Amino acid sequence: MEDVRKSYPGFVLRATLEVPLGQTLALLGPSGSGKSTLLRLVAGLETPEAGRITFGDTDLTPLPPERRGVGLVFQDYALFPHLTVYENIAFGLREGRWNEARIESRVREMLELTHLSPHARKRPEALSGGERQRVALARALAPEPRLLLLDEPLGALDLRLREELLLELRDILRRTTVTALVVTHDQAEAFLLADRVTVLRAGRVVQSGSPEGLYLRPQDVWTARFLGHRNVLSAPESRSLGLPEVPHLVPPAALEIGEGHPARVLERLFYGSRVGLWLEYRGLRLYWEGPDPGLKEGQATDLTIRFEHLLALNEEAA
Repeated sequence: MEDVRKSYPGFVLRATLEVPLGQTLALLGPSGSGKSTLLRLVAGLETPEAGRITFGDTDLTPLPPERRGVGLVFQDYALFPHLTVYENIAFGLREGRWNEARIESRVREMLELTHLSPHARKRPEALSGGERQRVALARALAPEPRLLLLDEPLGALDLRLREELLLELRDILRRTTVTALVVTHDQAEAFLLADRVTVLRAGRVVQSGSPEGLYLRPQDVWTARFLGHRNVLSAPESRSLGLPEVPHLVPPAALEIGEGHPARVLERLFYGSRVGLWLEYRGLRLYWEGPDPGLKEGQATDLTIRFEHLLALNEEAA
C-alpha cells in the first residue's frame, strides 16, 4: 500500500505498508483505528481516494474484488447455510470453473488441513463456532489465493476456543506459506500469528516491526501502554529516579524482587501458575509478575530496578 488514503466523516486513513511474500502481517489497533477499512481497501470492497495497492508487479487498485486473487475470512464466517461443509469449500472453485476431479482433490486437501473431514456432509448449523471458523478458512484457502485477509478471525469465539484455534491457525498459515493480512485488536493474537505487526491509531501507522522488537522497543507512551506494558513512567516520575525528564518504559526484565531498596505490596493478583504484584517503591506504583514469591498484601520486600534495561519513550502523540 503506497500512500493510500480513505476518508469518512470525522475519520481519515493514510497508510503505507509492505508485506513480504509468504509472511503474515497483523494489523493491531483499538476500535476505530482503521484496521478493517485498510483490509477492505486491499480486498477491493472499498476504493481509495489516493495512492495505490500492488501485489508484486500487479497494480490491484483498479481491479474488482473477484480479480484480485484474494481470500477473505470474516469474523462472522459468512458461510452459506444451505450448503454442506464440502459444498461451502467447493463454492469458489466451481465459480472459478475448476473441473470436478480437481475440485474434489482440493476440497479433500482443505478438509484434511483444517481437520474437518468427519464434518464434510454437515451444514453450518450443525457445527460449533470453532468448526465454522475452520470452514471459512478452508473456503478462503481453497482457490489458492495469492493473499489471505482475515478480519478478527477469532473474535466470535469464547476464550477457550480462541486459544485452541489460535495455535491451529498459526500452524495452517505457516504450512500453506500464503501471504496473509490479519486484523485484530488482541496483542497476544497478533504476536502469535504474525511475522510482523503494524500498530494503527486513528488512521495512522504508529509503528511496525517484529512481534518481539515491537513489544521490547515501543516508540512512544501510547504504544507502550496499548501493547500491555504496565510500568510506563511519566517525565516527573522518571526524574524522581534520577533519570532524564522524559517518559520511560520499565520492562518486566528490569524488576527484581528480594534485594535492593524497600518496597511494599499494595495488591496481589493470582493467575494460577504466576502472580502479579503491585508495589509501592520510592513513591511510585510498579507492577511485577512471575512465580509466587510468597508475599501478601501489606508485606514489605526489597526491589531492584535494572536501569540499564529502561527505555526512553517519546511523549504520547496528540
